[in-house]
Amino acid sequence: MALQELTYQDVAEHNTKKDLYVVIHDKIYDITNFVDEHPGGEEVLLDVAGQDSTEAFEDVGHSDEAREALEPLLVGTLKRNPGDPKPKTPLPGAVSPAANNSSAGLGVGLYAVVLLGGLVAFGAYQYLQQQQSQQA
Repeated sequence: MALQELTYQDVAEHNTKKDLYVVIHDKIYDITNFVDEHPGGEEVLLDVAGQDSTEAFEDVGHSDEAREALEPLLVGTLKRNPGDPKPKTPLPGAVSPAANNSSAGLGVGLYAVVLLGGLVAFGAYQYLQQQQSQQA
């Protein structure tokens, strides 16, 4: 079957459990037959039915297997018209602005500081206990 080129308006017409299209990274998938099998339940699919669900799909963090399961469901590509909403997440392979990764190691660093502080406090406690027992 040849891939179709559909607009947002075309995709929006497929928004029911018995006829469900979604757009993910400008590709259109007919997930009608997958609704009952979806591990997250049918409600999450119906919430994005007939819409660009790229952000919702990526936010969940789908596995490689889930991405591969989409391939046979592909029915077309999205034809963007002037005035259509822009994608909220970059397309795969697109260069994204530099991410601020400076806070990524903060959690590990914080744990290290807390651990070292605890060790110093324990050492000070032991030292003071030893000094007290020598005086007695």
